[in-house]
Amino acid sequence: MNPSLNITPDWKWGTAEGSRELDRILDRRLTFREKIQWLEEAENLTLAMRASRNRETQQAGAAPPAQHANEP
Repeated sequence: MNPSLNITPDWKWGTAEGSRELDRILDRRLTFREKIQWLEEAENLTLAMRASRNRETQQAGAAPPAQHANEP
């Protein structure tokens, strides 16, 4: 993270727009490598959750859920 950008707490962060603003501020502090690492971890979590859901479905003896158009 780039510690040179100081973040002053703001009450607006409790709102939807303020939360998005805080996300943009935090994104500017991340290096490219940290952003790539975050994306890889998010993808791994998604794949693990999908595998867990499929395992539970198979154990229950039900047919697997229909795949969405954007899922492999």
